[in-house]
Amino acid sequence: MLVAILALALAACTNAGATTGSRPDDGIRIGTLLDVTSWDPAKADIGFDGPYLSAVYDPLVALDKDSNPIPALATSWKYSSDRRTLTMHLRTGVKFTDGQSFDAAAAVQNLKHLKAGVRSGQTYANVDDVREVDPDTIAIHLKKKDDALLYYMGLGRSWMASPAAIKAEQLTARPVGSGPYTFNTGRSTPGSQYVFTKKARHWDSGTYPFGTVSIFPIPDPTASFNAMLSGQLNVSYANEADIPHAKRNGWNIQSKVATWVGLQFTDRTGKRLKPLGDVRVRRAINHAFDGAAILKSVGQGAGVATNQVFPAGDAAYDASLNDRYAFDMDKAKRLMAEAGYPDGFRVSMPMSSIFQGWQPAVQQILGQLGIEVTWKNMSPADYQKNAATFPMFIAVLALDSNPAASVDGRITSRQWFNPNPSTEAFPELSELLRKIGATTGKEQLALIRRLNAEVTDQAWQNVWYQANNTYFSIKGITVTPITGMMFPTLRFIQRG
Repeated sequence: MLVAILALALAACTNAGATTGSRPDDGIRIGTLLDVTSWDPAKADIGFDGPYLSAVYDPLVALDKDSNPIPALATSWKYSSDRRTLTMHLRTGVKFTDGQSFDAAAAVQNLKHLKAGVRSGQTYANVDDVREVDPDTIAIHLKKKDDALLYYMGLGRSWMASPAAIKAEQLTARPVGSGPYTFNTGRSTPGSQYVFTKKARHWDSGTYPFGTVSIFPIPDPTASFNAMLSGQLNVSYANEADIPHAKRNGWNIQSKVATWVGLQFTDRTGKRLKPLGDVRVRRAINHAFDGAAILKSVGQGAGVATNQVFPAGDAAYDASLNDRYAFDMDKAKRLMAEAGYPDGFRVSMPMSSIFQGWQPAVQQILGQLGIEVTWKNMSPADYQKNAATFPMFIAVLALDSNPAASVDGRITSRQWFNPNPSTEAFPELSELLRKIGATTGKEQLALIRRLNAEVTDQAWQNVWYQANNTYFSIKGITVTPITGMMFPTLRFIQRG
């Protein structure tokens, strides 16, 4: 999944061709921030590629508005008693646009392709094998229990493509799926606009009410807003600063937390930077930052001031934890002194143009603790590649709307932003993770809430706030934001 804020690096650019194209009465015209990453589901970005891919592909598993997994091409599923085998029954009578049939063999080939994918592979890290049980049934065999698997599949990691296209490696150039729309290449211009025409028959036709879907990648928020004003768009990824104007125009405004913003610690054991191995130093840094003030000054007030990586409103989110690191510079300095660093220490941190809005605050606040920062400038692309090689860095990281996925993606598994989880170095944390792995349901959720309290107490990271994603739509069209999707898939864009 991409760092959400990387998309904002493109805000200085405009896409003059993005606001042209036909406007059928029953069509929807979407302005999104980024161009499609890839038509290959194994290479696509789970965040912003959702509208594109959901037009042409069907998933095995979808999500409802509460992020619960629901049937799609998999009509039902069941875990074995040890939750190490997931058996799925498949929809029949579905064909890909090249005429090939969707069946168990196709599903197996797709899942193996996704498991091998550079971007999609993380979802299937715990999958040992996928087998065909019969023409309409598959079995997914797991190395260990994986409570986040169905959520990730529904989020955008189970799009099914034609087996022939996978084998021929054709998906990078064009999509070959069974989705509700066909890709109209004659009316589309790569990088500028993508037009999709609704199929006459599709098993889930009622979920997709629009006759045509046109998607325009528009990286400049001003251009996107102006396209909404002129009627060239009727749905757009929005800038919070434009909300007052959107209200005056009578548009629908939908917002939901999407990312957390703050400092990511990659060296909690102090192997590279000894001070960070002392929890008092990590707590000092947390007390030194006034998240609410940063949210107001840099984040335009668009979000929730919190110190948690579980989304605000999520079942594992605990509002009472937000007082754990109330802004207190005097206390921060006392903790630094108690840890043996009354005069601070030196640290190198990466910097890129997209994070410069927060740089002055970080420089000043850490400086008050005696922490001297040396900044290493790099391009936005290099930032994501190299940021985690530093002991800490400014981060804007996507949230997940599933507690088990938050545990996996933000705490326990190796990710580009968390290359050394080191959970085994924290006994209480490790014990909670062991118990979480052995339970399900309400009991597991209660343990995850305890885990949230423990990682907060350990100052696992320095979260300043959770930032919103916002969408504008004209009256008669509603967008349902889904935390985990930077832009919702088409099933969450409806008439109404």
